[in-house]
Amino acid sequence: MRLSAETQKQLLQYAYQHFGNIKMYLFGSRTDDSKKGGDIDLFIQTPKHLSNKIEAGCRLSARLYIKLGGRKVDFLIKDRYSSIESIYQQAIDYGVAL
Repeated sequence: MRLSAETQKQLLQYAYQHFGNIKMYLFGSRTDDSKKGGDIDLFIQTPKHLSNKIEAGCRLSARLYIKLGGRKVDFLIKDRYSSIESIYQQAIDYGVAL
C-alpha cells in the first residue's frame, strides 16, 4: 500500500469527522506497491443516512485536497440505505481496510 501512516491517519480522522463511525477501504492503484503516482481511491461505509452522498464526498475531498497538499482523493460512499453495488463489493474484496 502506497500511503504513509500519517496520510492514513489524516484520511480516517477527517472521514470520522464527516461521517461518524465508518469503515474505510483504500482501493485502486495505491494498493499496488509496484506502481507510482495516482490519486487516492477510497470506499467509505457509514451507518448514517446521507441525503446527498455526492455533496458529502465533495466536501470531504476538498478538505483533504488542502490538507494533503493537493493530492486528489476520490470516494465511493455507501450509507445505510444504499444497496451494495458491484463496485462497492470489489472495493471491499480487493481493497485494503484502513
